[in-house]
Parts: sequence; C-alpha cells; structure tokens
Amino acid sequence: MASIREIRRRIRSVKNIAQVTRAMQMVAASRMRRAQEQVLATRPYAAKAGEILTHLAAQRGVDESLHPLLQHRGEIRTVGLVLITGDKGLCGSYNHNMIQKALHFVSASPYPVELITVGRRGRDAMWRLGKKIVAEFSNLPPQPGVLDVAPIARTAVQGFIAGQFDVVYLAHTTFVNTLVQRPEVWQLLPLQPVRLEKISLDKHQEAEPTLAVGEYIYEPDPATILNSVLPRFTELQIYQSVLESLASEHSARMVAMRNATENANDLLGDLTLTYNRARQEAITKEMLDIAGGAEALAQARAS
Repeated sequence: MASIREIRRRIRSVKNIAQVTRAMQMVAASRMRRAQEQVLATRPYAAKAGEILTHLAAQRGVDESLHPLLQHRGEIRTVGLVLITGDKGLCGSYNHNMIQKALHFVSASPYPVELITVGRRGRDAMWRLGKKIVAEFSNLPPQPGVLDVAPIARTAVQGFIAGQFDVVYLAHTTFVNTLVQRPEVWQLLPLQPVRLEKISLDKHQEAEPTLAVGEYIYEPDPATILNSVLPRFTELQIYQSVLESLASEHSARMVAMRNATENANDLLGDLTLTYNRARQEAITKEMLDIAGGAEALAQARAS
C-alpha cells in the first residue's frame, strides 16, 4: 500500500484536476449555449436559400448558360476536400470521429484528394499521415461571422473554377443535440439542385436532381441572378458547416469535461477512503507499539 504522504499528494493532485475540468466544463457550457443559438438561428435561412437555388437552377434558359459552379466535368482528375475540425482537444471523440470519417473518404476515393483544412487537429493529423494539404485555416473566432469564413469559401471556389479541383466535398460534424454529433461528408461543388424536401444541409449526399416545381418570373433573368447568388450560397454552406462544427465541438467538450470531473470526484472518494484506512492502520500500529512498550516496562519493573 502507498504511504500516507503519497496518498495525500495524489488527493491534492486529483483535487486540482477536478477544479480545472470543472472550470473547463463551465466555459464549454457557456460557449455551447451561444453556439447552439447561433446554429439554430441560421438553419432556416440556409434552408430557404437552398429552396430558392432549387427554383432558380431549374428554370428554363439556365442550362444554356450554366454558371461555372453548376458545371459537372466529364473527367475527374482531382478531388478537393474541405475538412473542418477543432483547434484544441479535450473534447472527447469529436476530432477523432471527424478525422476517421475524412480518412475513410480519402482511402475510398478512386481519385487523388487534396485537402483544405479548417482547424489545427485535422491539419496535424493529415500532415502526419502524409496527405496533401493545399491550404489551412485555424484560430477562427469563438463566434465567427461570414467574413471570417469568406477566405475558406474563396479558396474552394477559386480552386474549382481554375480546374485545381474537379469536384469539392465538405467534411464537417452536424450538430444534432448536446449528446449526439454526426460527422458527414457531402458534395459542395459543383452545386446540385435538390428536391425541396431534401434541402437540409445534412442531406446533400442523398440529393437528387429534379425539375422545377413551378415557373416564376425573375428580374433580371435567372442566369444573371445565379451568377450573383451561387458564390454567396457556397459561402453560406461553408459558414453553416463551421457553425455546426463549433456547436458540436463545444457540446462534446462540455460532456467530456463533465465526465472527467465526475471521474475525478469518484477517484477522490476512493483515495480519501484509502487514506483514512492507511491513517487508521498507522494509528493502530502506534497504539500497539505503545501498549507493547508499556507492557514490557511493567514486566521489567516487576522482575
């Protein structure tokens, strides 16, 4: 059994760790609430933007002058992958699950994959594995705006238009609730008009081409509107994905730190019990030594 001094030192260490994890849990909970409010507030706007895109892209006359972001290339030579992870750890399996999902996509792809990483964890993992990273972004603000995400969207769009990528996929974690976050990979470019009932951002892998539900009159013509709207819609998709990932990361970190705090408290209880037993054992031994010494002294005086 460890000495009383060693047990006391371990108790102090566990108490310090519990204080740190408790503080991190409170910070993550505060950030999680703000991130959840932000992602839930932007989802309806993103869904409505996708609905408008569906109608615009399906109007007559649009196919005659396709926007570059809608053009499907017959021969695919290079695939681009925008990978969104966190900058920090201590968030359970959040980063690991997303990286494993991206690695499975890369290994299953029949074409070379070039990465645009958002977050240091994904960048470091892909760099260690020797994957090709063409751009990396990190240290996004706790509550990013559209301007903070614009360089990421610009890199993906310009790479697609310039022919560096023939198709671009987006890998991020979709926020479901505080306990459930789902890593997903779906096609970002070329943009695919989808059925109205499948507009949600987490369903792009199941997207199916469709005809227009109805004819609308647009001013100016649909093709001109698409030229202005499509780059912004691509930026909106990436922005929404970043918000989904941040909400997922803070939720995962809050849960992980709560579990760490509970485990530290359980360990503290076990160590306290061990300490009390060791201390009681030491006291008992001292009392036995005193009693034995007194008995020996009494016998010596009697003789």
